[in-house]
Amino acid sequence: MIKNIKNYSLEELKDELKKIDEKPYRAEQIYEWIYKKKVESFEEMTNLSIDLRNKLNTNFNMGLFKIVKKLESSDGTKKYLFDINDNKGNLIETVLMQYHHGYTICVSSQIGCRMGCKFCASTGIKFERGLTAGEIVEQILAIENDTGVTISNIVFMGIGEPLDNYENVMSAIKILNSPKGLNIGARHISISTSGIVPMIYKLADEKLQCTLSVSLHSSNNKKRSEMMPINNSYPIEELMKACKYYIKKTNKRISFEYALAKDNNDNLQDAKDLIKLLKGMLAHVNLIPINNIEDGKYIKSTNENIMKFRDYLNDNGIVATIRRELRFRYKCCVWSVKKTKFVILKRGGNS
Repeated sequence: MIKNIKNYSLEELKDELKKIDEKPYRAEQIYEWIYKKKVESFEEMTNLSIDLRNKLNTNFNMGLFKIVKKLESSDGTKKYLFDINDNKGNLIETVLMQYHHGYTICVSSQIGCRMGCKFCASTGIKFERGLTAGEIVEQILAIENDTGVTISNIVFMGIGEPLDNYENVMSAIKILNSPKGLNIGARHISISTSGIVPMIYKLADEKLQCTLSVSLHSSNNKKRSEMMPINNSYPIEELMKACKYYIKKTNKRISFEYALAKDNNDNLQDAKDLIKLLKGMLAHVNLIPINNIEDGKYIKSTNENIMKFRDYLNDNGIVATIRRELRFRYKCCVWSVKKTKFVILKRGGNS
C-alpha cells in the first residue's frame, strides 16, 4: 500500500527506509526537501539517487492537497477548502490569519465532527474520520506554497475535535515542532478541545509546551449541556478538575473559550458565575462573538453587551479579551464539506 510520507516523524521515517533497504540518514535529506525546501515531488529531491527516488515513488506519496475554493476577508484572512486527495472526495477547511506577530493557521483535525455543539457550523458536517498526521501537516505546507508566507503559529480550532483524534494530532505536533521538520515552537501551537476529560489528563502528562484552549461557554451545567452535548458525559465539575490538573502539571495558563449568545449566557449573572468558577486559576477568557448559523438556535450577543461582559470580567480579576471577527467578501463563512460536493452555509462558522 502506498503511504503518505508526511505521516512519519523523522525517527519513524528512518525505520520505513530500512524496510526498503535504504540508509536511515536519507530520512534527514528527505525531511529537508519536504519541510525546508517545500518541494512537492520526489523527482525534485536531486541529491537522492534515481534508484531511491523510484523507491519513494513506489512506496510513498507526497499527500498533496488541491485547492477547491479560496475566500479572502477584508482584513486579509484567507479561508481554504481543500480536496485532500484520499480517493473518497473528502474536503476540509483551513484558515490563514495575519496578525502583527506573524501568520497563524487554523487547522482542521477531522473530516466532520462528532461533538454536536449547537452553535457550531461544523455540527452540520457528517463525520467521516480523523485526519492523519500528514493531512494535518499538509494544511500548513499547502498554504505556505500557495501564499509564499511562513506560518509562525498553529491553532487546532478548525473542523473536528483534536482530542478525539489524539494520536494523529500528537504525531503531527512532533513534525511541526521538530527542528528538522517545520520547526514551529510548541509555545506557538494551541490545541482547542470541547472538554474530553480523559484526554486532557493524558495531554497534561505529555508535558508539552503547547497552549490548551477549552471551550467552556457556560458555568452552568444545564446551559452548557444544551450548547455542548459533551457536558452530559463530562460535566463542568469534572472538566475543571482536569483543567486544574493540567495547569499543575504544565504550569501553563489555559485559555477558556466563551461564545456569547444573546439572552442565553451573556448576562451579568453568567459573568458572576464565570468569575466564581475561574477565580484563582491560571486562566484567560477568550470571548467569541458567536456566528449565526443556518437553522441554529443561538444568535450573537450585541457588541455593547460583549464589551460589558469583558470589562466586568477584567474588573473582577479575570483576564478577558474578545476574539477578532472575520469579515469575508462573500455571503458565506463555512462550507459543508461532504464528499465531492460542497454547499455554502450562509452566515455560518466559528473558525
